[in-house]
Amino acid sequence: MESENETRVSEFILLGLSEDTEVQPLLFSLFLIMYLVTLIGNLLIVLATISDAHLHTPMYFFLANLSFTDVCLTTTTVPKMLVNIQTETKTISYGNCLTQMYFHMVFGALDDFLLTVMAYDRYVAICHPLHYIDIMNPRLCGLLLLASWMLSVLDSLLHGLMVLQLTFCTELEISHFFCEFTQVIQLACSDTFLNELLMHFATGILGGIPLTGILFSYSNIACCILRISSSGGKFKAFSTCGSHLSVLSLFYGTAFGVYLSSAATQNTRTSTIISVMYTVVTPMLNPFIYSLRNKDINDALKIISC
Repeated sequence: MESENETRVSEFILLGLSEDTEVQPLLFSLFLIMYLVTLIGNLLIVLATISDAHLHTPMYFFLANLSFTDVCLTTTTVPKMLVNIQTETKTISYGNCLTQMYFHMVFGALDDFLLTVMAYDRYVAICHPLHYIDIMNPRLCGLLLLASWMLSVLDSLLHGLMVLQLTFCTELEISHFFCEFTQVIQLACSDTFLNELLMHFATGILGGIPLTGILFSYSNIACCILRISSSGGKFKAFSTCGSHLSVLSLFYGTAFGVYLSSAATQNTRTSTIISVMYTVVTPMLNPFIYSLRNKDINDALKIISC
């Protein structure tokens, strides 16, 4: 006789942000607007970077890739949420759930790596300005981007293959608006020790190393800025990495908030709301942060709009 934990599920139930039917139209309108703003804003950054020769530099090369990644990250989750609200369904098939989970991890990790590479780019630009062109050459930029993609894909693929080995019982409700990795494995009937071990190991390696690289880059940047004698020179040097620091604060602040809240409390609703910040709000704000005080981006956008 087949045991219950050998059951192969066909679909999961996404509980979303709220089960109140009166709130659903508001959520649909809000997330549709945020998604469209994210899509338009980030694609404009990509288009501006491609079309303007003045933006064919390492900094804008990585910024364009970050914008593309943000579009993909949001697209893995929000459209399915909007469809579920509009059709008044909460289900997602087993295959679609694992696919969504995989690509969300890919683009989330890629965001992390690109922010690290951008920190290194700012470090070279400020601390080694005379050698910037030689160090940040097209070959190195291409290798850094390729390495970021490869590490993100391999990490997510390993997690995905491990999840495929799990079996699920009758409790199939996910207290989230998308198939978030930690919540999916919590529904498994089979032993998840290896999955959790891999998750903590990957978080330590793929989260700790980029964060260490960012802290190293900005500690050296801070030392270089402090050695500049004029206040105008200090301000100019700091302004070149101010936007990146703002994006870093948003990304890491909300990402850490999700995992710290999930570790400290069983209130999954809190971590779900925080997840909205780094999966939807942060990608939406990034184009505004980078274009707000960036003359090159603004000039390129004006040319596109004409």
